[in-house]
Amino acid sequence: MGRDSNLRLGYFIFFILLVVFALIELSISAWLTARYNSRKDFLSTTERDRVRFLLFCSIWTTVLSPVFPILLYLEQAAVLTNVAAHAIFLFVSWVFWLSGAAAITEALGGGLDCHLHFVYCGQLDALEGFAWMECVLLTVGFFSVLVIAVRAARRGDGYGGPVVS
Repeated sequence: MGRDSNLRLGYFIFFILLVVFALIELSISAWLTARYNSRKDFLSTTERDRVRFLLFCSIWTTVLSPVFPILLYLEQAAVLTNVAAHAIFLFVSWVFWLSGAAAITEALGGGLDCHLHFVYCGQLDALEGFAWMECVLLTVGFFSVLVIAVRAARRGDGYGGPVVS
């Protein structure tokens, strides 16, 4: 297996993990939002709003992340499969997830002690954990794309070159 085939495999694994974690986050945050809307039993409006923001982040990632590997697989829309498009998408997603993860962490005081019987304690802790997982994954992905961008620029393709060959 050559370097290009390893890069292509890693590319698809990265986006699969990104979508899987986003779907988990989507299910937790959607369930919490539905509970908050029907029962009004959130700890604070700050917590409620931050859960809603993480719902937005997970929808954003779940809907937009599959577009890149699908277009790359079909070899369509070179504008969306180039290095610059990936860098922009990953950076914007990283900002969203970092903001959401930091916000929910601050709202929960760094995490909840479930022995104190908080409402939805386990779900909120899982929401926080998966938000940080998305943030870490996007950090790794963004810096990987930056390395690929430098290689593409040195090769003469510029930032409009493909992410994987």
